Amino acid sequence: MPETPDTNADIWKSAEGISSWMSTADDRERRRAEQRRLLADLLQFDDGETFTFADLGAGTGAAARSVLDRYPGASAILADYSPQMMAEGKKALAPYQGRYRYVEFDLAHSEWPAEMPARLAATISSLSVHHLPDERKQQLFAEIRSRLAPGGWYLNYDAVAADDPAVEAVWQRANDRRDPASAHKRAHRTPEEQRRYENHVRYIIPLDRQIGFLRAAGFEAVDVFWKELDYVIYGGRRPVTGT
Repeated sequence: MPETPDTNADIWKSAEGISSWMSTADDRERRRAEQRRLLADLLQFDDGETFTFADLGAGTGAAARSVLDRYPGASAILADYSPQMMAEGKKALAPYQGRYRYVEFDLAHSEWPAEMPARLAATISSLSVHHLPDERKQQLFAEIRSRLAPGGWYLNYDAVAADDPAVEAVWQRANDRRDPASAHKRAHRTPEEQRRYENHVRYIIPLDRQIGFLRAAGFEAVDVFWKELDYVIYGGRRPVTGT
């Protein structure tokens, strides 16, 4: 873990940080579209069912849009802590007017907004949980479980770390073959790009630990539904019976 301070707020609550992120958003979302469609397909709802789900750390709502597209009866509560990201999200979500609302929620803290229902049919997160330290990941998973309706699912699409340097080297080599420019970019980061990179990876941990956190929080039917190199979709459901 880098010894430099956590600067998430500096990045995600600044006009400069959001502008930099948005400049590559279209390409990034194209590459992630298939995984987000799978995230939607994994949710256990009938095609015409009406339900409300939460997207935590929603950003501009890319994951939520996949669910809204898949289920015409769905409504979304998008939780994020960056006013700038929410402003960009409202532009992207214009076609879904009346089917979503944003609430301000910093995932680093346990104070869930009053606007968030006490019971949710499902919860998703996409590329946000990796920004949290381990203790907060564990707390958040328990909080998510407590707010799901019995039988409700939580699914997370996120990055993971390798617990073996040889595996990490394989991942990096494969990624470099897919994007031949990535090695050059990695070796020639500006100080600002290096700062953003360090902040991105500081809390990323191996998959097994995250699966353990989910089970310890009381989820059942826990599985890794998709994995490719350092990205995964995993999740589980709140038991149908019991507390």
